[in-house]
Amino acid sequence: MKILKYFLIIFIFLNSPIKADSNEAMINELQKGGKLIFIRHAYAPGGGDPSNFNINNCETQRNLNDEGRVQSKKIGNFFNQNDILINKIYSSEWCRCKETAEIAFKNYETKNFLNSFFSAKFAKNRKQQVIDFNKFLNTWDQKQNIIFVTHYVVISELLNYAPSSGEIVISDKNLKVIDTLEIEY
Repeated sequence: MKILKYFLIIFIFLNSPIKADSNEAMINELQKGGKLIFIRHAYAPGGGDPSNFNINNCETQRNLNDEGRVQSKKIGNFFNQNDILINKIYSSEWCRCKETAEIAFKNYETKNFLNSFFSAKFAKNRKQQVIDFNKFLNTWDQKQNIIFVTHYVVISELLNYAPSSGEIVISDKNLKVIDTLEIEY
C-alpha cells in the first residue's frame, strides 16, 4: 500500500508541472497575438432550445444559470490576469452567448454566422454561416487576437473539435487547433 501511495504522489507531481507548462506556453502564444479564440458559451443546463425559441426573447431560450455566470467571470479573468490583448469580441445572437460575452468582456458585437444550427429550425443555415465566417476571416488583419463566443455545433463544424461548456479553443488562421483550456463552472 505504501508503494502505491508513493507512485500516486510521484504521478501527481509529474503531471502538474506538465499542465502548468502547457498553460504557460498557451498564454505565451496568446500574448503574441494573431490567434482566433473560440469560446463555447458558458454552462447553460440542458440541450438545444425549447420549441417556442425566439431569438429576440431570452425567456424562450436555454440560458446560463448561476454556475454559467460564475464560469463566464472566470473566462474574463483568465484573459485579464494573463494580459492577453483582444482586438474584438464577437458573439452569437443567442442569449446564452451574449450573456457569456457580456459578463466576461463587457463589449462585444453579434454576428449571425456564429449562431447555432443545432435544431432543425436552423440547420438549413449551416452552409451559409460557414461561407459567411470564411468571408469574415478573409478581412481579419491576422495581427491581433479575436474572440468568437459561439456554440458547440459551430466550433465542431469549423475546427473539428468538440468543446465543453465555457471551453476556450485557440486556433491559427487556418483553423488548426493550437490549444484548449477548460474553464470550470
